[in-house]
Amino acid sequence: MKAVHFGAGNIGRGFIGLLLSKSGYEVTFVDVNDTLVNLLQSKRQYTVTLANEQADSIVVDNVTAIDGKDQALVAEAVAEADIVTTAVGVSVLKHIAAAIAQGIELRLSRSTRPLHVIACENAIGGSTQLKNHVYDHLSAPAKEQADRSIDFPDAAVDRIVPLQQHEDPLLVTVEPFYEWTVDRSAMRGEFQEIAGVHYVDRLLPYIERKLFTVNTGHCIAAYHGYLSGYETIQEAMKDPAVVGEVRGALQESGAMLVRTYSFDEASHKQYIEQILERFINPYLTDEIARVGRSPIRKISPNDRLVRPARLAHELGIPVPHLTKAVAAALLFDESSDPESAELQAYVREHGVHAAIEKYTELPQDHALHAQIADEYAKLKEHRS
Repeated sequence: MKAVHFGAGNIGRGFIGLLLSKSGYEVTFVDVNDTLVNLLQSKRQYTVTLANEQADSIVVDNVTAIDGKDQALVAEAVAEADIVTTAVGVSVLKHIAAAIAQGIELRLSRSTRPLHVIACENAIGGSTQLKNHVYDHLSAPAKEQADRSIDFPDAAVDRIVPLQQHEDPLLVTVEPFYEWTVDRSAMRGEFQEIAGVHYVDRLLPYIERKLFTVNTGHCIAAYHGYLSGYETIQEAMKDPAVVGEVRGALQESGAMLVRTYSFDEASHKQYIEQILERFINPYLTDEIARVGRSPIRKISPNDRLVRPARLAHELGIPVPHLTKAVAAALLFDESSDPESAELQAYVREHGVHAAIEKYTELPQDHALHAQIADEYAKLKEHRS
């Protein structure tokens, strides 16, 4: 069995590629990083180390790589694949779509074998977004053919993989916990299940549970940790004040999730505590600059802070911690991050109310807008 995975970075190697290999797939990574591609081609294996006391290690073999800049070669690999996956970042999906589309057209010209294309990104409907980008490159007849045999099931993925430097560029360290959930209802016919993947018939509850707990909590730890002068998430999570903000926000988003999707309340509370323990993991070093980057995306209307706050507000659930988290994100000033630089420049030029309206799409007469602005003023005064 052949798997083509776009993205040979830490998530690709330490999570998706690992599970595919363990399930018996020959994994071909597609990447534009020449160093990683050449090493994977020559070594055909790499090591994954778990961030636990034992530092357990796993050798991932039966792998190789191809240059993502060679579209014809990538298309040929897609045409012959049994599964295609991605872990490139949702903003990069549009850049790999043309090669996938070319591969699908090649495949359709040769057979009617079904293919599943799964985007493993931190986004709601990542595979659906990828499908739309791919279909932009397909002719009308090819789209009709693809509709009969090519599926793009959405997925939710969860594993903390911090930035890291090793003498061996292929070595990657990951937390022991992982969760990869796939929408079974979008997969037709028989298919080879991937060991360790959770297949469900209704994905959205699991996507939002993960996004509005793990991703929400992680970035809140980063933004409040930044304001308190910490360098890593692990340092920040030793501060009871930061932990209180994270837990408070997750209780707010959790109340919304329980009401919306009928999750068991006690089980969800346990899930929140498990997430908090993961953030504290002393065997990981996760930099606040990494976790907090891209604040514009993270305060956008449908992402991890504003969406759960709005949904909770509509249910009559107070959200003081979530609105304070948005305010903290507005103060995240990391010069190496383009989004942070843009956000700070906009606030300086136009004021915080204009920034809230522009980036969160909460109008100035919305109750949450006022709460965010009030919290911003308090946090800014406290910093000064």
